[in-house]
Amino acid sequence: MHVERYEKIFMALTLVVLLAALATIGVGVFAAEVHLPAPAGRVDPRQIRQTAPFDQPGVREVAPGEYEAVIIARAWAFEPNEIRVPRGSTVRFRVASADVIHGFLVENTNINVMVIPGQVAEVAARFDRPGEYVFLCHEYCGFGHHQMFGKVIVE
Repeated sequence: MHVERYEKIFMALTLVVLLAALATIGVGVFAAEVHLPAPAGRVDPRQIRQTAPFDQPGVREVAPGEYEAVIIARAWAFEPNEIRVPRGSTVRFRVASADVIHGFLVENTNINVMVIPGQVAEVAARFDRPGEYVFLCHEYCGFGHHQMFGKVIVE
């Protein structure tokens, strides 16, 4: 008799935990706008320097207050490794790898993607506070991995 009661309590608690987990995921997706980025295109890693827009890496203004930062990740550096934008700017990062899997994480933002050879990773962030935002590789890419970083300077 008591066993049935405990089973019902356990099943009810399981349902509550499941619903709480689903609610948490829903809040993350819809309220906090957390999502998984999809590849924004393809690029041949062997021809990356001859393929637009990666033939001219850097930052360019595409509209008032909106910038595009084209970055090549390669062992063991980002090109360019310094980006300057005015405060209040939205920056869309287009990152591709010239060799192996890299990571691209911009501290104090929601940007954290894998950069896979052959795919273009595209993510965006708004920079409202002036200062320096370090970006780094978070996927081990070889001996010089610890030296692979750069910064976004918000003026």
